[in-house]
Amino acid sequence: MQSLENHFLIAMPSMEDSYFARSVTYICEHNEEGAMGIVLNKPVGLKLKEMLKQVDEGIVVNDDKAEQIVVAGGPVAPERGFILHSPQQGWGSSLSLTPEIMVTTSKDILDVLGNEQGPAKSVVALGYAGWSPGQLEQELQDNSWLTIEADPELLFDVPVHQKWETAVKKLGVDIWQLAPGAGHA
Repeated sequence: MQSLENHFLIAMPSMEDSYFARSVTYICEHNEEGAMGIVLNKPVGLKLKEMLKQVDEGIVVNDDKAEQIVVAGGPVAPERGFILHSPQQGWGSSLSLTPEIMVTTSKDILDVLGNEQGPAKSVVALGYAGWSPGQLEQELQDNSWLTIEADPELLFDVPVHQKWETAVKKLGVDIWQLAPGAGHA
C-alpha cells in the first residue's frame, strides 16, 4: 500500500455524495488502519472572526486573517476544530505533517489565529473525513478520486471556491475532459 499522506484527494465530477462532490481533501494520515483528511473547500457559513467570537468574546481579532472562511472538514466529529497551519514555534500540541504544514486540534492557538501573533497561514475546519482500512483504496479503484501531491500554495493561498478547479488544473487536464463515468483499461 502506498501512503497518500500529504496528498490531495480531488473528487471526480461523477462523485454523487453531496458532502464530497467537487471537494479537495488534504490527507493528514494514511496507513493500514485507514485514512484521515480535512476537506478544504466546503464553507460552513462562518468567517473565522465569527467563529472566534462564539468560542470566546475576549479573543482579539484585528487582522485580515479573521475574514478567512471556516470550512466543513468532513462529516466525522463536526463539533471538533482542526487547524492546518504554516510552521510556527510555540505550539506544543501542533503536529508537523511536512516542513511546511502542521495540524492541531488544541484550543490554545485560537487566541492568536485572528491576529498577527498567529501562524502566517491557516485553514480552520470543523470535523474531518475518515476512511476505515481499505475503504479509501477501494474508492480509488472505483475512480471516485484523483490524487496529486499536496502543495502549500493550493492548501493555504487558493480561495476556497477555487480549490477544486485549481487542483484539477494541476493534473494537466481540462475539467470537462473528465468523463462522468469511470472505466478501467
